[in-house]
Amino acid sequence: MSIIKYTSKDVDLMARMMRAEAVGEGKMGMMFVGNVIVNRAKADCLDFIDVRTAREVIYQVQGGNYSFEAVQKGSMFYQPARDAEKRLARKNLKFWRRHPSKYSLWYFNPFAPCPPTWYGQPFAGQYKNHCFYEPAAGSCDSVY
Repeated sequence: MSIIKYTSKDVDLMARMMRAEAVGEGKMGMMFVGNVIVNRAKADCLDFIDVRTAREVIYQVQGGNYSFEAVQKGSMFYQPARDAEKRLARKNLKFWRRHPSKYSLWYFNPFAPCPPTWYGQPFAGQYKNHCFYEPAAGSCDSVY
């Protein structure tokens, strides 16, 4: 059973995004990125009120830009998904969750130490180069 509805096209898209955003951080890093995608689709708050599918999350535009840099800048995102990455995406879509991305809605690579907050949201933890941020207490109960 999955937490969000998905199709085989969603699996492919999510696998491509997970690879494009975190291939250098291995399988676990890609799983953490996938966790954020699922959390955003599940969340009914903040910037994620109108997104319910992996596709809507990945192609969401905020402030004139895609939410995920790989959509507009990543040639790796536009290469076919591999079977190994599709397996990871399916696992994520079936609601795999783990700290530091367990409740996170955001992540980024600051190329420096992780700041304690990011756009007012508290730091949840770090995995390799990515810093993960959860919604502030009481601001997004639907992600928990």
